[in-house]
Amino acid sequence: MGRGATTNSIPEIENARFLFVIGSNTTEAHPVLALRMKKAVRKGATLVVADPRRIWLTKLARRHLQLRPGTDVWLLNAMMHVILEEGLEDAEYIAEHTEDFEAVREVVSRYTPEEAEKITGVPAEAIRATAREYATERYAGIYYTLGITEHSTAIDNVWSLSNLTLMTGHLGYESTGLNALRGQNNVQGLNDAGANPSYLPGYQPANDPEIRRKFAEAWGVEVPQAPGYRLDQMISGMHDARIKAFYLIGENPAHTEPNAHHVEEGFEKLEFLVSQDLFLSDTARKHADVVLPASSFAEKEGTFTNTERRVNRVRKAIPCPGNAREDLRIVVDVAKAMGANWPEYPDAESVWNEFADLTPLWSGIRYPRIEEVGLQWPCLDENDPGAQYLHAPRPARPSGKGKFYPVEYQPPIEEADDEYPIILSTGRTLYHYNSATMTMREEGMLDKQEEPFVEISPEDAAHAGVEEGDWIRIVSRRTASTRPGVDGAALRRGEGQLADERRHRLARRHPGVQGLRRADRARRRRRTTRRALTRRRARATIRT
Repeated sequence: MGRGATTNSIPEIENARFLFVIGSNTTEAHPVLALRMKKAVRKGATLVVADPRRIWLTKLARRHLQLRPGTDVWLLNAMMHVILEEGLEDAEYIAEHTEDFEAVREVVSRYTPEEAEKITGVPAEAIRATAREYATERYAGIYYTLGITEHSTAIDNVWSLSNLTLMTGHLGYESTGLNALRGQNNVQGLNDAGANPSYLPGYQPANDPEIRRKFAEAWGVEVPQAPGYRLDQMISGMHDARIKAFYLIGENPAHTEPNAHHVEEGFEKLEFLVSQDLFLSDTARKHADVVLPASSFAEKEGTFTNTERRVNRVRKAIPCPGNAREDLRIVVDVAKAMGANWPEYPDAESVWNEFADLTPLWSGIRYPRIEEVGLQWPCLDENDPGAQYLHAPRPARPSGKGKFYPVEYQPPIEEADDEYPIILSTGRTLYHYNSATMTMREEGMLDKQEEPFVEISPEDAAHAGVEEGDWIRIVSRRTASTRPGVDGAALRRGEGQLADERRHRLARRHPGVQGLRRADRARRRRRTTRRALTRRRARATIRT
């Protein structure tokens, strides 16, 4: 479509007439935003949830599409099959505002709901009903998050959602669109500013010579044409000596990345590692040569850009404690110590002004305009009120046309078998944020949930002799971990769920937690484990 961001605004959710939530445990991962969904349902909207678990939101849903983990492409292609079979596509929108539609038509023609039922476990009639409702309701929006993107086939999943959106013309007006619910408060801003290996700030392609020239003149250095490394490539680079030094800012890969043992082996091969963080993380404690104490959100100035592309001011409330410093000052001083001829950057506003001067989609956003209320990009000049929604009147690609991508289903890299029969997914819980580096230090949160836990289905629990609260040993093809078990009544037999808190304190107690996750092909959601069945001292253990 041409923009790496949520298409619509958060307040519009409550006025939608159809909400398709897929791969998002919204009430736990985005509880405030979920209130808008609840309000929409109370106002008469239809809610359909596609998720392997019966998450809380399914209580409000007209329909729960309980698909098997990793079968999203089958489900979405089957929905498009129904839309085309019944002539429910927006033919005018497709003709005027898209390209390569016929390639998708040819692919989805083979994905019948009846075949999809065999693969996904979702009844064919439920697929047909959802496709009809989505295609025929004008104010219909799609909402997704890590359940779609933390897969080896994440790109295919997102392309399929994009195809579905373009096919129905649900784009470029309110209470509709394709909406990625961001997992952190400034992950959108991080990407906007250039933390993406293929783009310069503002999603400007590094392979465009004119864009490289513009940045080279502004920065006084040659800008490389080749894209940078992705994180998985960086980890591989540590192992094969392409990367000899690492500078981490607010990251703890030894604790948060899949196959943590592989990551730590890479760190051991580095010549130099710097960790700039609020806390002495596992990575810093075990591997850092230098630790730079940094500042929290309350100890510095700047901006955060939220899920709806709104740039908001962040103001310093308290001074940095002890030897901690604002991140801007640390990075500038490190650069100058390495010989960089950088400007002084007296404050965060000076950095923002440089960014806005170089990125057309943000050029109208300046600090005086966001003193009280933030602005949504694109905002092209200082008279522009910002964009409530994207892709109006047409998709934002240079051609002005949204691109269809034909997507074939790819099976998981690893599938359940007799030795490892349980497919294990990860997911967030209400009481902890991300890796819980901060929330695990809050006693009120720990009172609600002290330990990371594993859910298994009642059938699997009964088979293994496991009861609620028993400690369970989980073993994958790579490592093992021990966690308390809870009733996974929301799951089907052969499926499990790991609470995705990777806390420092708990990691020392349960060192194998992150080693369970697969690293190659980067951050996948599907895991496999096998069961066995021993019990000792009233503690049930699943050995695998």
